[in-house]
Amino acid sequence: MAFEKTWRWFGEKDTVSLAELKQIGIEGIVTALHHIPNGEVWPVEEIMRVKNMIESYGMKWSVVESLPVSEGIKIKSADRPRLIKNYQESLRNLGKCGIDTVCYNFMPVLDWVRTDLHYKLPSGGEVMYFDFPTFVAFDAFILKRPGAENDYPKEIVEKAREKFRKLSAEEAETLAYNIIVVTQGFIDGAVDGSTPDYKKAFLSFIDTYKEIDRDKLRQHLGDFLKDVVPVAEESGVRLAIHPDDPPFPVLGLPRIASTKEDFEWIVNQYDSISNGVTFCTGSLSVRSSHLLVDMVKSFGHRIHFLHLRNNVLLPDGCFHEYGHIHGCVDMYEVVKALLVEQKRRMNEGRNDFRMPVRPDHGIKMLDDYNRSANPGYPLIGRMKGLAELTGLEMGIERML
Repeated sequence: MAFEKTWRWFGEKDTVSLAELKQIGIEGIVTALHHIPNGEVWPVEEIMRVKNMIESYGMKWSVVESLPVSEGIKIKSADRPRLIKNYQESLRNLGKCGIDTVCYNFMPVLDWVRTDLHYKLPSGGEVMYFDFPTFVAFDAFILKRPGAENDYPKEIVEKAREKFRKLSAEEAETLAYNIIVVTQGFIDGAVDGSTPDYKKAFLSFIDTYKEIDRDKLRQHLGDFLKDVVPVAEESGVRLAIHPDDPPFPVLGLPRIASTKEDFEWIVNQYDSISNGVTFCTGSLSVRSSHLLVDMVKSFGHRIHFLHLRNNVLLPDGCFHEYGHIHGCVDMYEVVKALLVEQKRRMNEGRNDFRMPVRPDHGIKMLDDYNRSANPGYPLIGRMKGLAELTGLEMGIERML
């Protein structure tokens, strides 16, 4: 039994069609109702419309990515009771429609961060890059967040200052727009391009966390789990929290889903199979690539969704993506550990053994340069990654 082969699809506006995904051999679609505003209920009618569309091509809606957790839930605003009620209702409606896996995250303000969306590899392909000093230059000298210079090591701040001096006004504006708007726009980000002063709006979102440290955000996540996991359990839905990306603090904001200890804490907050994890090697390897197999062994019984990709780690906390097989992640050992976990589930008679996997961010290559796509989601590069992962998986399965 192999992992269920899935693909992230951004709906009817995606430049890759469901018909093309069927040709690739995709079994399950990973998508969301992106047109419904954050915090509102996902109605059964809309869920079924998308589900039926996917099934008409012989595939299934395998995973919701994501059912967004509103900022009001994360900061416990006055609107939290309504937002929690709506989230619970959306989970019930997904369960009624037979969709059983929901990926979500609890990252404050930003879902993920990169400073260069078009980093050229020696091969000519393009990937995304996170340059820590460049990000600090954005935070301290472009965004001008109060106190930003005190949140980073002094040597990184000095490198950031030097990078900022070399940026033109146009380059500085492009960097800010990419971080705040472009990387977030297709995943229901807090600030979109229609906001007149997007940097000011972004700062206001950050400011809502001024009284929320790591312990307080953990408490808010624990309360969220206590409110929604029982509903997910009753509805036959498995929740799977996504790791922080990158897995360390940025913008002075706390991170609580970055380490092995974080995830052990999360799964212990509510003892239910519905309280689970999205295992993203791309996010987690930035901080602890050598611990990935240990993580599978520690909380593998709660892993409900797999994002497999690789990185190259560089000095100063910098990294760039590098497809799927090659890089800092020992993908052979990781896939082997996950297949052992899958076999264990099957032997125990668990009904959640399929473990949907999707090739995460890919290298932009070949005909990808003639197509439009969201950052990190080229067609050919992800197809290459899926083929590599499938071959690796098959070889390990035969060995086992």
